[in-house]
Amino acid sequence: MVPIPIDPRIVDVAEPRKDSLALPAPARERLEKAGIDLSQGYPYRPSRPLYRDDVYNVRDYDRPHVDPGTRADPEKKALLSAATEVNHLTRHIGTEIVGLQLKDLNDKQKDELGLLIAERSVVFFRDQDLSPKQQKELGEWYGEIEVHPQVPQVPGVPGVTVIWPDLAATERTPNFRHPGGNSRWHTDLVHERQPAGVTHLHNDTVPTVGGDTLWASGYAAYEKLSPAFRKFIDGKTAIYRSAHPYLDRKNPEAGPKYVEREHFMVRVHPATGWKALWVNRAMTDRIVGLDKAESDVILGYLCDVYEKNPDIQVRLKWRPRTSALWDNRITIHNASWDYEGSQPRHGTRVTALAEKPSFDPKAPTRREKLGLLGPDEIQELEAAGTLRQAQS
Repeated sequence: MVPIPIDPRIVDVAEPRKDSLALPAPARERLEKAGIDLSQGYPYRPSRPLYRDDVYNVRDYDRPHVDPGTRADPEKKALLSAATEVNHLTRHIGTEIVGLQLKDLNDKQKDELGLLIAERSVVFFRDQDLSPKQQKELGEWYGEIEVHPQVPQVPGVPGVTVIWPDLAATERTPNFRHPGGNSRWHTDLVHERQPAGVTHLHNDTVPTVGGDTLWASGYAAYEKLSPAFRKFIDGKTAIYRSAHPYLDRKNPEAGPKYVEREHFMVRVHPATGWKALWVNRAMTDRIVGLDKAESDVILGYLCDVYEKNPDIQVRLKWRPRTSALWDNRITIHNASWDYEGSQPRHGTRVTALAEKPSFDPKAPTRREKLGLLGPDEIQELEAAGTLRQAQS
């Protein structure tokens, strides 16, 4: 199997590594059941781009995006009535659906699931019998599938990324003090021209203890800010960078540099119409128009709000064959490495790209729209002169 670039315009590529790790038994069983050809090795590793302009050129065009949640029945009757249980795990974020197979959802249910994810930020399904191809087909309902030129893929199913910490450890050895890239609060693919919407991670192999994933709500993080602070950051943009650095083709001696895009720091979700804080410590580099010292202080505080308020977070204890679907437009997430590689973990991930981030100063917050405001919050909004917008 000769690795090739994901994008045919990438002509300068690094030599791929040949991996020979033992595939965990549950993962192998799932892949073989799905008819995945493992005879040429696993996973498929595309040749990697060396130069930054090649990465800028990947998907560097405007794509129309209609969020499926905008078509959904607000009461989500088709989806919720088919479930045996619907469990909201916290008040602000996270819902578990019991009794449904993702592969069997009809079009109406998929639209309603999109709206539920937009409202609850992350939705969980246990005991899923799901092939990589079925996972990709579901992802395509929510947008164009991101095919990453930098990461391993399931052979024959481009866009289904392999999440296998043992494989990642062959490139960068994690340890207790420095556990690795996914074990930090982040949002996926913020450097894209049109960044990620819904991501679906299905884990077929998990450690018996540890390895949880945490999510935090961007709606609630924005609502934690004072009305005056919200007015300050509303409409401002920041520079978001890629996870991987690349060389400048014209000046490679300058060393690796990141792909950068400018996006709104506060964005409005197209399905809910609610404002959400959209920054993350790992990949939001600087606020446009501010000095670095000013930007660092403000971004540090905003990330602290996201990361240090457990009442706006949810934590998933994985079991084999669990799926988590979350919306990158309104969340950050963090994969705990507390199991320290003591047991294998393996899963597959599909990410659908969404719209270019947009902002509307008249958009309400989630609490305003749902009537959750307390007396103190109403008083603050009245003092800031923004309550009328929320009620209109």
